[in-house]
Amino acid sequence: MPRLAMRFSTQTLLLQLGVVLLVVLLSGAVHAWLVYQRIGVEAENQALTLARTVASAPEIRTEVDAISRQTGTPPAGELAKGPIMAAAEAARTRTGALFVVVTDETGLRLAHPEPERLGERVSTDPSEALAGNEVTTRNTGTLGPSAGAKVPVYAPGSGTVVGEVSVGYSIESLSQSLRQDIMPIALTAAGALLAGVLASFLLRRRLQRLTLGLEPEEISTLVHDQVAVLQGVDDGVIGVSADGRITVFNAAARRLLEIPDDDGGPSASPATASVRIGQPWAAAVVPEQLRDLTRDAMHDAEAAEILAAGRVLVVNARKALHRKEDLGWVVMLRDRTELQQLTRQLDAVGTMSTALRAQRHEFANQLHTIAGFLSIGHSEQAKEYLAKISETGPLTFPVHQAGLLQDPYLQAFIGAKSVGADERGVVLRIGPETLVRGTVTDPQDVTTVLGNLIDNAVNAAVAGSATECWVEVELLDEPPNGDDGGTLHIVVADSGDGLAGSGPEEVFAEGFTTAAPDGAGAGGHGLGLALSRKLARRRGGDVRLLDPGTPGGPGAVFMASLPGTTTALPGTDGEQTEEEQ
Repeated sequence: MPRLAMRFSTQTLLLQLGVVLLVVLLSGAVHAWLVYQRIGVEAENQALTLARTVASAPEIRTEVDAISRQTGTPPAGELAKGPIMAAAEAARTRTGALFVVVTDETGLRLAHPEPERLGERVSTDPSEALAGNEVTTRNTGTLGPSAGAKVPVYAPGSGTVVGEVSVGYSIESLSQSLRQDIMPIALTAAGALLAGVLASFLLRRRLQRLTLGLEPEEISTLVHDQVAVLQGVDDGVIGVSADGRITVFNAAARRLLEIPDDDGGPSASPATASVRIGQPWAAAVVPEQLRDLTRDAMHDAEAAEILAAGRVLVVNARKALHRKEDLGWVVMLRDRTELQQLTRQLDAVGTMSTALRAQRHEFANQLHTIAGFLSIGHSEQAKEYLAKISETGPLTFPVHQAGLLQDPYLQAFIGAKSVGADERGVVLRIGPETLVRGTVTDPQDVTTVLGNLIDNAVNAAVAGSATECWVEVELLDEPPNGDDGGTLHIVVADSGDGLAGSGPEEVFAEGFTTAAPDGAGAGGHGLGLALSRKLARRRGGDVRLLDPGTPGGPGAVFMASLPGTTTALPGTDGEQTEEEQ
C-alpha cells in the first residue's frame, strides 16, 4: 500500500512548531544558564566578603599568628575547643555557608565544620591565598561541590601571612535558588510556546485559504500551464478578480485591442499604457462593452459582438468559481474579422469560378452560333449578333448595365450580390456614371466595404415603402499617383425610406442599426458601417453619408473612397485616352 505524502500545509505547521519549540528551549536554557552564573557569582562575592570579615577579625589574626609561631600544630581536640573554631563556626552558622575553614601558613586546618579533620591539610590548593592573593573558586572538596573564596590572614601589626580563610557555599543551595528563579522562566517559555503554536495554526489556515488548498507542486504546475496556455492561444483572455482587479491580460488580448505591453513604450499613449496587471478593472482603458459584460455579479453574460481597433470581436464573460468560492470573471475575445474576410473572399472566389464557367459555356454557344451564321453565308446576321453581345455583356447575373464593369473581380462579386438581391425582390443595377479602367489589387478591403454597403442598401430597400425596390451602385477608379495605387470610389443608393432623423455621424456609431428590434444585436447588426469606415480611414480614405434620403424613397446615399486598391490596366499607365479627354 503506497504511503500517503504529508500535505505541504501540515509539513509547514510541524516545521513551525519544531522551530518554535527549539527557540523556546534554547532561550530557556540560555536564560537558566545566565541565572545560574549570576547566582554563582553572587555566592562567590558573598563568600569573599565573609572570608574577609573572618580573616580580619583580631582574635583570628592573633590566634593564628600564635599557632604559627609554635613548633608543630595543636592536637585536634584542643583546636576543636579553641577560639578559632568557635569564631569560624559562629560565622558559618550565622551566614548559612557550607564551610568556614581556617589554616596556618602551611595549609593545616585550624577550623573546620568536621572536627575530626582538624590538623589535616586542606583538600584544595591554598598557595594563592598564602601568597597574599584573594581568589574565588568553584571546586569540589571534602564537603562536596561549592562556590567560595580564599583570603590570606595577616599577623597583627605586620604584613606577614600567617594563614588563610576559606569560605564556601554549597552548589546544591545554588540549585535551590535557581529552581526558585526558574519558575518565571518556565512560565514565560510555556507562554511563548503556546503563542507560537497558536500563530502556527492561524498561519496554516491562512496559507490554505490563500493557496486554495493546493500543494506547491500543483501551484507550480498551474503557473506553467497558465503561461503556456495564455501565451499560446490566439484568443484574448482577460482575468478579473473578485475584488475588481485585472489579474490576467494575455498578449492576444493586447493585440486584439491594440494595447501595448505593461511597460508601454515611447510611442504608447498614457491612456493605453495604463492597462496593467493589478489595475482596477473599472479604470482600465478598454471598450465599455467589455466592462458591461461583468456588471451582473450572479450570471454569465451572453456572447456579444463589438468593434475594437478596426476588428469585429466576439466577446463573452464567464464566472470563475472554485469550490463555491467566487474568483471573479474570465473575459474571452475572439477575432471574427478574419473569418468574415475569409468568408467573403471564398464567396467571391466561388462566384468568380461559377461566372467563368458560365462565361465559358456561353462563349462556346455564342461561338457556335457565329460559326453557324458564317457557314451558311449569313454574315450580316453574324455582325448583328456580335453587336448584341457587345451591348449586353457576357454576364448571366441579373445585374442591369453589367457591361459597364470591366474588372472580373467586381463583375463576379456584384453579380453574386445581384443573385441574393433578386431573390429578395430587389433589382441591383450599375449606375451610368460607372467607369473602372484598372483592376482591383486589394479585394479583401474592397469586399468588406462594398459588401457592407450593398447589404445595408438591400435591407433598406426591402424594408422601404417604395413599390419598386432597387439598389444602384456606381464605381469610379482614380488613376494611381506614383506607386501608391489608384483610388476606388463607390456610391451606393437604394429605394428605401432613408435615415431621416439620424445625423451623418450617428449612423457610423457602433451598434447603430435600423433592423427590427428582435434582430438587433444579432448577426453583427450595427457593425458594418463602423467597420467599413475604420477600414477605409486606415487606408487614408473614408466612408460618409451623402444624403440621408426621404420617407417613401429614394433612400440614403453612401460614398466610400478606398485609396491604393486599384492599378492601371497594362499599357495605360493611368493616362486618359484621347476620347476620354
